[in-house]
Amino acid sequence: MLPPLPESAVTIGASAATWRDAVRLAGDALARSGAATPAFADEMIRVIEEFGPYVVIAPGLALAHARPGPETLRNGLAVVTLVEPVAFGHAHNDPVRVVLGLSVTHANSHIEAIADLANIFNDASAIPRLAEARTIDEVLAVMNWDGDTA
Repeated sequence: MLPPLPESAVTIGASAATWRDAVRLAGDALARSGAATPAFADEMIRVIEEFGPYVVIAPGLALAHARPGPETLRNGLAVVTLVEPVAFGHAHNDPVRVVLGLSVTHANSHIEAIADLANIFNDASAIPRLAEARTIDEVLAVMNWDGDTA
């Protein structure tokens, strides 16, 4: 099951100079929504620095995340779209215009969320539609979100 995606966790048309800036935007969105502390962004960046750009899971799409820890307050999802794409250093899927942020309180929640996200992004039009979204409602429609957006 996908974690909540409140409107406060959606950032449309952001600017980021680097992948770190883009991940920080996703972390900020998770913090704004109450899913994580502001320090969660640093954890997501640390994971990418340690393990590389494996978070770029499809052309134009990154899924930033970190292990459950004190920075994780609850399961949450964030969506950030970028005006200009950024490179993460992935050989095939760069550059990235859509960054998802994922916070989970238990490791098994991560696996469930990834499976649900895979179902969304099996639709080849999902990433371009997210990248071009101009409203939160458009983002929520692509993400098939019909839950509480408060």
